Amino acid sequence: MTASTKTATTTAPNKGLPESTKPTIKRCMTVGFILQEHFSMVAFTAAVDALVTSNLVDTDKPFHHVTLGIDTETVNSDLGIEIVTGTSITREMAEQNHIFDVLIVCGGFRCNLEKNALLTQYLKQSSQKNVYLGGLWNGSIPLAHAGLVTNQAVALHPDNHPYIHEHFPNLIIAKDTSVVSERIFSCAGPVSTLNMMLNLVEKLQGLKVARAVREILSCDQIAEAPSTTIREAVNEQHFPDPLKRVLELMRNNIEEPLSLEELLQYTKVSRRQLERMFQTFMESSPSRYYLELRLMHARRLLKQTSRPIIDIAIASGFVSSSHFSNCFKDYFGVAPSSFRRKNS
Repeated sequence: MTASTKTATTTAPNKGLPESTKPTIKRCMTVGFILQEHFSMVAFTAAVDALVTSNLVDTDKPFHHVTLGIDTETVNSDLGIEIVTGTSITREMAEQNHIFDVLIVCGGFRCNLEKNALLTQYLKQSSQKNVYLGGLWNGSIPLAHAGLVTNQAVALHPDNHPYIHEHFPNLIIAKDTSVVSERIFSCAGPVSTLNMMLNLVEKLQGLKVARAVREILSCDQIAEAPSTTIREAVNEQHFPDPLKRVLELMRNNIEEPLSLEELLQYTKVSRRQLERMFQTFMESSPSRYYLELRLMHARRLLKQTSRPIIDIAIASGFVSSSHFSNCFKDYFGVAPSSFRRKNS
């Protein structure tokens, strides 16, 4: 199997993460999905969707994905659908291919939980090469068999907790349904897969890509919960309370934006404190983020309604259509009218 061409590695700033977890951005990263027999199809496709969408929003195409069987190149999913994989662990080890930056073991309700010697060996070898390793559903159990999650919290489907307690009594089961640590990540089921993948995308390719992916894939969550922010799936629960309040105020005041002074009055913090929080957690200034939020709102209106552009400009907090058009073009690289024609 021939590896895809990879460009040089560069480091991008991510001040919201500890020093040890700031992303090292590599274009392009190859992600391998190890499909166990009876793997969860819905969890697998959710994970792949996050990568495919990343490639749609980032012209550098940050991810390339490959599927692997363990000792065969055909695998049955939990839906009874036979999947022909791109390769297998047996083949990769025989040919001594080392093309993966990330490996994700895909589990499922009926997956065999017992140790697979071939899978264990492959995961150990991959870990020695500093490959990022993850598990979907109960896919973190093979990582435990390989001894790769000692002293680390892993997310796991509740049905598999008794197995862990019996076979790995010292393993830490996370309270959260998804966990992304320095080089290990996991989620408990299909619903939490997207959350895990968004955090992983942010870690590997930066906040901007992760935010754009969430904007597309979590649109139903935004519609059902207006207080949900673009960044909710990227650990907003850990934000300081003043920052949470400002984000909520911004989301609830799109048509008539609040001034920075008004935001400060509501949150009882200084301008410098607020700017520092935005830079640390959002990698942006308050005004820039507020503008992004309004432009995202305008983009949705352009795609989903036939309202005149001037009405959309006003509904998004702009005082004139010309100012709106200039801001929209600067951010999205296309004028609002052209964007509407392309998406009509």
